[in-house]
Amino acid sequence: MAQQGSTGNVIAALCSFFVPGLGQLVQGRVFAALIHFCVAGILWFFLLGWVGHLWSTIDAALYKSKR
Repeated sequence: MAQQGSTGNVIAALCSFFVPGLGQLVQGRVFAALIHFCVAGILWFFLLGWVGHLWSTIDAALYKSKR
């Protein structure tokens, strides 16, 4: 992914909107994807899964590569 606001980040954010962590996986951040997926899954037990989805989507959209 190039930089914040790039097409890749938009696609990653859309992926994370539907499946938390999928956008991070598309960006190549496997550990972050696992964390987002697990946190969102746990939050759904408390009816707060939408918070996990929102957090995952925003994180994917605002991600800037260190390269």
